[in-house]
Amino acid sequence: MAAFFPKIVDKYVQIGGILSTVGAVIGIAVFAYATSPSVLKTGYQPVQPVPYSHKLHAGNMGMDCYYCHYTVYKAAYAAIPPTQVCMNCHAKVKTDSPLLEKVRESYATGQPVQWVRVHKLADYVYFNHSAHINSGVSCVSCHGRVDQMLEVRQVKPLNMFFCLECHRNPAPNLRPVQYVTKLDWTPPNGEDPAVIGRRIIAEKHISPPVNCSGCHR
Repeated sequence: MAAFFPKIVDKYVQIGGILSTVGAVIGIAVFAYATSPSVLKTGYQPVQPVPYSHKLHAGNMGMDCYYCHYTVYKAAYAAIPPTQVCMNCHAKVKTDSPLLEKVRESYATGQPVQWVRVHKLADYVYFNHSAHINSGVSCVSCHGRVDQMLEVRQVKPLNMFFCLECHRNPAPNLRPVQYVTKLDWTPPNGEDPAVIGRRIIAEKHISPPVNCSGCHR
């Protein structure tokens, strides 16, 4: 009985199978790479030159985020506190601690402590801290419960999907401005955070951009 398809079709089927398999492998590899911690940096936790504990300072002692990162409500960037801010306390507190040797050295020489940046967006991304803080977006929405971290780590991907997800539905991430640095804040009387957020959106006429030029300028 004669074959229904020409013999050359077998070769095309084999080639198609090989190409499909290679394409699937490449697709999986690209997806794995694009979502890996080395790309998204989720979980990134560098070793700092001075073992500063946010859990001790912001958590146990209740220091406000604004005290050190004092530009977030008025500038696009979050200030890394200069040594003078540390020495406002440590000129009298734990003055002989070996853990603070580099801080004292920095204060004496005027050379800044070489802190390692944890959260960093791509150069082609525009982000304004003050616009978010003054709208009622809490530090916790992007940075997590820093007040519980012995060493700061990145807990959110901070990629485009993460940002757009919030811009398209900001209500759950909004709270009264006076509570943006109160990381353990919960709405009173068990009220839905999104309900509070929608009121803030209406009051402040908040309309986050979802077009390219909003973040790529």
